[in-house]
Amino acid sequence: MSMADRDGFIWYDGKLVDWRDATTHVLTHTLHYGLGVFEGVRAYETSQGPAIFRLDDHTERLFNSAKILGMSLPFSKEEINEAHKAVVRENKLKSCYFRPMAFYGSGKLGIAPPSNDVHVIVAAWPWGAYLGDDGINKGIRVKTSSFTRHHVNVTMCKAKANGNYMNSILANSEATRDGYEEALLLDVDGYVAEGSGENIFVIRKGKIYTPDLTSCLAGITRDTIFQLAKEHGYEVIEKRITRDEVYIADEAFFTGTAAEVTPIRELDGRAIGDGKRGPITTVLQAAYFAAVKGESAQHAHWLTLV
Repeated sequence: MSMADRDGFIWYDGKLVDWRDATTHVLTHTLHYGLGVFEGVRAYETSQGPAIFRLDDHTERLFNSAKILGMSLPFSKEEINEAHKAVVRENKLKSCYFRPMAFYGSGKLGIAPPSNDVHVIVAAWPWGAYLGDDGINKGIRVKTSSFTRHHVNVTMCKAKANGNYMNSILANSEATRDGYEEALLLDVDGYVAEGSGENIFVIRKGKIYTPDLTSCLAGITRDTIFQLAKEHGYEVIEKRITRDEVYIADEAFFTGTAAEVTPIRELDGRAIGDGKRGPITTVLQAAYFAAVKGESAQHAHWLTLV
């Protein structure tokens, strides 16, 4: 089914609009130049109804991304949060993926954006495991990309910006074309950065390592894993990681709102550990799903009930 041809409603500039009527002009500035910001957010079915995971943090990052790009959003954080709740209710969703996005309109065309013509949408739809149920349970095969992650002075790495994802698309397309499920990108110095849409964690001798955020997005799921790992007595160390360190790791996994916690069983034809989901990954994955599904009372503050 086409994303454009669905039943339901999308929140568009403060109003709930029929899904098929949520359209914009072909000369929209962001469509041509990629200057826009977005988020990926999830709601999960819980015993108390649908609950949005870390909504405040996602909305905060959306506004931070806009600030980095010099974009002024015409709605408050509270209004954006309420928009998320509204699309869950109006579309009668139990669990879903959200796409909030802010973009420049068609006020003018040219490099300089029409600063007073900013639009915001929030859409939501049912969506399962981004990298597949088998990926969640058994792990995925990953290829190191020939494409390099952005240098910090080429683009704004801390902004979840539309245009930044051309780099991700190229890397992911290359990997899947070659028979892998996902790509791993290195930074300009040749160190491990992140997946095309995920942060990466590597486990070696009981310690968990992850790249620093120099050229990576500050992932909200990444931050969640930091907290869950600490609660389970694991040390997480931020450091520069080489590709061959991943080859000889005991375990590795990707994190992201879409990817959730997905084990990596192979990189560049080399099995990671035993070539399956490892024991520490299993513990953290279970803790993550317990938190997002409302099964962990100590993490109830991460959930916004609808």
